Amino acid sequence: MAEQTSASSEGIVGLDEPKKMTREDWRKKKELEEQRKLGNAPAEVDEEGKDINPHIPQYISSVPWYIDPSKRPTLKHQRPQDEKQKQFSAIGEWYKRGVQENAITTKYRKGACENCGAMTHKKKDCMERPRKVGAKYTGTGIAPDEHAQVQLAMDYDGKRDRWNGYDPEEHQRIVEEYAKVDLAKRTLKAQKLQDELASGKLDQTEREYDSEDEDEDKYADDIDMPGQNFDSKRRITVRNLRIREDTAKYLRNLDPNSAYYDPKTRAMRENPYSNTGMNPDEVGYAGDNFARYSGDTISMAQTQLFAWEAYERGSEVHLQADPTKLELLHRSFKVKKEDFKEKQRESILEKYGGQEHLDAPPRELLLAQTEDYVEYSRHGAVLKGLEKAVARSKYEEDVLINNHTCIWGSYWKDGCWGYKCCHSLVKQSYCTGQAGIQTQGTSDCAPFEEGLQEPLEEEEPKSLLEIHQEKMKEKKKKKKNKKNKKHSSDSSDSEDEEKKKEKLKKALEAEDKRVKHIDALMQMDERKRPYYSLQEVKAPTEEEMEAFRMKRSRPDDPMASFLGQ
Repeated sequence: MAEQTSASSEGIVGLDEPKKMTREDWRKKKELEEQRKLGNAPAEVDEEGKDINPHIPQYISSVPWYIDPSKRPTLKHQRPQDEKQKQFSAIGEWYKRGVQENAITTKYRKGACENCGAMTHKKKDCMERPRKVGAKYTGTGIAPDEHAQVQLAMDYDGKRDRWNGYDPEEHQRIVEEYAKVDLAKRTLKAQKLQDELASGKLDQTEREYDSEDEDEDKYADDIDMPGQNFDSKRRITVRNLRIREDTAKYLRNLDPNSAYYDPKTRAMRENPYSNTGMNPDEVGYAGDNFARYSGDTISMAQTQLFAWEAYERGSEVHLQADPTKLELLHRSFKVKKEDFKEKQRESILEKYGGQEHLDAPPRELLLAQTEDYVEYSRHGAVLKGLEKAVARSKYEEDVLINNHTCIWGSYWKDGCWGYKCCHSLVKQSYCTGQAGIQTQGTSDCAPFEEGLQEPLEEEEPKSLLEIHQEKMKEKKKKKKNKKNKKHSSDSSDSEDEEKKKEKLKKALEAEDKRVKHIDALMQMDERKRPYYSLQEVKAPTEEEMEAFRMKRSRPDDPMASFLGQ
């Protein structure tokens, strides 16, 4: 029983499972892989003798143990398997044309076509003329059988090959036909030359010249220049000839930033001398567009456009066939068009008015050009005269009030304007900063509306006596305020001076402390000095700057050596 189980297990598996590698073997294997990647060791070779790329990952190059138990290095398991590949027809296979000419049948066979007697089709598929008495009954005129057609299996490219089924022998017949024509031409030409030489019309030197130029491929250098003698019998086509004395367009201006030259069409549309300051009318060549848009070219194009539009509307006019009629029709059209525009303008002015706005002053006056002399330096600064005034708004700009850091209108919410710094929607309000933004986020604050204000009670009209008494009281109050201001200004000046002295005294003490602290730090080791990244940096005040100026040491001061004593 045990022998049967072992045999059955061997029949099922029949392969040795991979053994576990020792640590030393694993280390040697890794070192060998690294050397192969660096190129110091030869690469692995598969069973076909091809090198295996050492940079291929292990999960691709390793062979499963159940496929190849020998664990030989190979990439065969990653390549397409031949037994699973679809087989396609060869490039030379194609349907056979015609009929079988080898086998000749003289007797009707059972199952053949009743009309012609061929075995490869039935009567309803027969392509011959229907006979009066079929071959089944006469037994004569049996047609040969067609070829048994092969079943072609084409791939993607084979189905779309335009030369499928083409016989190269057909092209060979065409080549042979052209070769016969060429041979006949040469024979005829040689015979003609022999006849001219025998009659004395042709010299021996001319014959040698013609023998060199037997082939009909000529070059443009061998013919005469344009305007000279030209033999029309020579079959030569020369295009885009340019007289060699003319300067090429791309040599007019060698600056790479000048006009662009298109080598394919040999066109240079812009003026090559545009950056040199030369007049286009004076230079020999000013670009293709200069010749294209000068003279009557523009008027000709407008006339052609008018002819096309008139033809679309039913008028049979043509620029080349009837130019006079087209010119008269174009002139009358222009006159009618101007009259129509003038009538339309007058009707609009009569209906809506505004003639005074159309009578505007000249453009020079609108641009405020004057004869005031202004002289500038090379840097743009005004040396003499007044600089042109900059147009400004009549409203004050960038005016910040009530501790705001943004102007009114920099914030918008729910159809209301406000301040961006505190999100306040109340104009002339005091800035609340980040706290105002937080309160706006928690509760919806609506701006004060004019309609919410309480209506003011109408005051009763006052008599002239009451108005005079109020004015006299206001005058007395103003006089008292002036006297108080004089006394308060004197006292405030003295108080300000005392405050400045106190601030300066404190700043001097702070400066002494700072200098002592710096001296102590300089005496310490660099590695033990504290780090000042967390110290807050503020702009110095006026008192601190004054204290720094008073305390700083000046090396050019003759009494500097006595300051430390």
